[in-house]
Amino acid sequence: MTAGPKSRPKDLRSSRRSRQHGCWDHLVVAPLWVAYGANLGTLLRTCDAVGACMAVPDTSHYRAALARGDTLVRWPHIHWLDRSKLAWIERERVRSVVLGVELAEDATPLTRLEPARNRTVVLLGHEHRGIPEEAWSLMDEVIEIPMVGQGASLNVAVAGSLVLYRLAGLS
Repeated sequence: MTAGPKSRPKDLRSSRRSRQHGCWDHLVVAPLWVAYGANLGTLLRTCDAVGACMAVPDTSHYRAALARGDTLVRWPHIHWLDRSKLAWIERERVRSVVLGVELAEDATPLTRLEPARNRTVVLLGHEHRGIPEEAWSLMDEVIEIPMVGQGASLNVAVAGSLVLYRLAGLS
C-alpha cells in the first residue's frame, strides 16, 4: 500500500503549461451537425486541453451555443466555415485524413486508434441521427467507441473528447 496523495503545489497549473497555445492545425474536430449547444462548449474545452481546433458552420445556432457554453472566454481554436459542410469536407480530404465517429460495419474500435501523424479531421454527427449518409463517402475511416451498456451512443461531447485525447496521444 502506498501513501496518500501528495499536496499540490500552488503553481502546478502554470508549471504544466508555461504559455498559452493556439491549436495544432493538424488535429481538427468538426461537429458539423450538432443540435445541442452544450456539447460545443465542452468540445471547445477539450480542444484547448489537447491543442486541437474546432471547425463549425458560421451560423447563429453555433455562434450562440459557443457564446453560452464557452468557459474559455476566447475562441482561439475555432475555424468558422463559410461554405457548405460537404464542400468543406471534400476540400479537407485533399490534405487531411477524415475520420467519422459512428456505428458502422468494419469500424475501427477506439482502442485500436493510433495517435494522429498527419492532419486529421474528426467528423461528429447529430446526437440522434449521426453523420448524414451523404457524408459517408467522404470519410477515410469510421471510428466506433465500444460500449457494453444499453445505449447506442455517447453524448457528442464525450465521444469527441475521447477520440481527440486518443488522436493527440494523451490516452
